[in-house]
Amino acid sequence: MRRPETSVTAVRSPAQQGAAVLPPLGDLPVWKLSDLYPSRESAEFRSDMERAATLSREFEAKWKGKLADAAKKTGAEGLGQALADYEELEDLLGKIGSFAGLTYFSDTSNPANGKFYGDVQSKLTDLSAHLLFFALELNRIEDAVVDAAMERDPQAGHYRPWIIDLRKDKPFQLDDKLEQLFLEKSMTSAAAFNRLFDETMAELRFEIDGEKLPLELTLNMLQEPEEEVRRKAAEALSKTFQQNIRVFTLITNTLAKDKEISDRWRGFEDIADSRHLANRVEREVVDALAAAVREAYPRLSHRYYAVKAKWLGMDEMNFWDRNAPLPETPKALIPWPDAKETVLSAYAGFAPEMADIARRFFDEEWIDAPVRPGKAPGAFAHPTVPSAHPYVLVNYMGKPRDVMTLAHELGHGVHQVLAGEQGALMAQTPLTLAETASVFGEMLTFRALLEKIKDKRERKAMLAQKVEDMINTVVRQIAFYEFERKLHTARKEGELTSEQIGELWLSVQEESLGPAIRISEGYETWWAYIPHFIHSPFYVYAYAFGDCLVNSLYAVYQNAEPGFQQKYFDLLKAGGTKHHSELLAPFGLDATDPSFWSKGLSMIEGLIDELEALDKA
Repeated sequence: MRRPETSVTAVRSPAQQGAAVLPPLGDLPVWKLSDLYPSRESAEFRSDMERAATLSREFEAKWKGKLADAAKKTGAEGLGQALADYEELEDLLGKIGSFAGLTYFSDTSNPANGKFYGDVQSKLTDLSAHLLFFALELNRIEDAVVDAAMERDPQAGHYRPWIIDLRKDKPFQLDDKLEQLFLEKSMTSAAAFNRLFDETMAELRFEIDGEKLPLELTLNMLQEPEEEVRRKAAEALSKTFQQNIRVFTLITNTLAKDKEISDRWRGFEDIADSRHLANRVEREVVDALAAAVREAYPRLSHRYYAVKAKWLGMDEMNFWDRNAPLPETPKALIPWPDAKETVLSAYAGFAPEMADIARRFFDEEWIDAPVRPGKAPGAFAHPTVPSAHPYVLVNYMGKPRDVMTLAHELGHGVHQVLAGEQGALMAQTPLTLAETASVFGEMLTFRALLEKIKDKRERKAMLAQKVEDMINTVVRQIAFYEFERKLHTARKEGELTSEQIGELWLSVQEESLGPAIRISEGYETWWAYIPHFIHSPFYVYAYAFGDCLVNSLYAVYQNAEPGFQQKYFDLLKAGGTKHHSELLAPFGLDATDPSFWSKGLSMIEGLIDELEALDKA
């Protein structure tokens, strides 16, 4: 999954963009999408498209209107077989969609990629219309009848966790015709504006000293040691965002209204309830998390930024100084082979099996690492489907944060490989737990690196970087969640101007960042480029959930009896088959306990304490 907005890597010169070999970084791998299909024109891809169309129509003809009867049978005519057929189709359609999506994100500026992605999405939407009836019809059958079918038919019983999850959607389902309309119209509503955002962002250029740079490289300049470089980057970002603010305002207004219409028709009470339902997490749990983080702002971000300003010799930091490196930060780049060894050795120190899975991403070319024009910014791990394998995208530029990002995304990848055992319907983990393996992998790597550092100045720099990443992952993401809540609430009263959205943005930034950060003109437009607001409304709290959860989980690990690793692998292998309460219980953790979040936040405080102690020593 994409890292939080502020977890960005450091800049390379424009001349280095797109190069496959970047001394001293070494050979940066490009992913091998031919594992999915040889090419978009290949016979294999065309054959699977045709097979998907045939199987979708056959599935509808065989099972539509007959699921109630199937629930009373076993074997080839039973509900278990219907579920197995549905899962096979989901895997096939997912593989096709993954290939199109990964091809597109390899170079979003290529019109051919955009057309291919759009055409495939359109065809998959058409095919999904033939499958739409299945979940709706299954949920109309009496629970007792389905329960009896799962008891009688082991094949149906295998899918019990998926069926239990499906039932939670019951109160928000519409009739079949309306559901089909929502599905088909998504291509010309939400999906269309998502694509407009991606392609607009890919085309933006930010002029600095006569050079026009893409977003990723410009953002990365905010972590350069020279204040003047950071200032120029910030001014270029603000200028270009402002020049395009009408487009981003239109996209944001349209998607917020589109979501409001969907939520209203489905009967969701709160603006974030649809996300909570998808995450299989209770609203009260998220509210408790958000409240705990907001209450901790003064102890975390306010306190840390005040200390950092002093370290940088400033009374206040400008907003573009927030992620500036400390003077103690090593300036040497980390070659790719060293990054690989660092992450794999940290994983192996926890469990050899974890390193073995992660090593496959390197050995079998499942990673795309170089920065190049048109490539999607940031980083993510895409699970594809259980019949294939995940892929990881990073933009590697050789800084310590890049190594942490690699560890993070490989954590996702390991999780996705292990959860794949559950099959296409049950492998996907709710977002609240989907960040567990990624943040845990990042923590393992950080601790392994920290243990090797004996120099006090280097240790201070590394601790500071970790604290900043945790603040970016917890404080920043909850601030983003609060911004989304304000924006979607205000949108119900009418369309918002860019100035109004900017005011909402600044209100949460000032509250979360604190008095040590000077927010000056230009920052009011920086909401515009954050993809989570567009692609996955209210997604962002999952980062804070995952970080606090892992902080508590890691504390258990540090004091654990033998067997922790097996419990951890059981958690990952469960995929989407268990609720967070079931998965955390073996570790003695309970996310519904208000003190749970305080324990996670206390680890960040402890690192700030350690930093201040180092500074005084």
